[in-house]
Amino acid sequence: MNISLLNTVIQGGSQAATQSGTEISSSAQASSSLGFFATLPGIIIYILFIVLIFYFIGIRPQKKREKKMVELQSEIKIGDWVLLDSGIYGKVTDIADQVFIIEFGTNKGVLIPVLKQRVVSKGEPNLTSTSK
Repeated sequence: MNISLLNTVIQGGSQAATQSGTEISSSAQASSSLGFFATLPGIIIYILFIVLIFYFIGIRPQKKREKKMVELQSEIKIGDWVLLDSGIYGKVTDIADQVFIIEFGTNKGVLIPVLKQRVVSKGEPNLTSTSK
């Protein structure tokens, strides 16, 4: 009786060893199923692809906006109405190297120097009331 029990244990043990060998080969097959991206050139190409996505989503549009703002700021002349990033409209009375001298409100004596980078658009404010 001990011999049959011993044979059962030995056969079960060999089946367990066979099963663990099968698991090892299946994990090797899973890593080889990644194919090209499991190799060093594949990883490099994958990283370059991610960098290109970041460039076209984040960096390129920002550079376009900056170029458009510099163009807008260079087109502003004396007498133009401008909107500042703080939401205040004013009329340009003088232009210096890095600043616009802007007149705010109806008081002609209020002249404030403002950095050119703070101007976000050009145009007169809409002073008509839509509510009744």
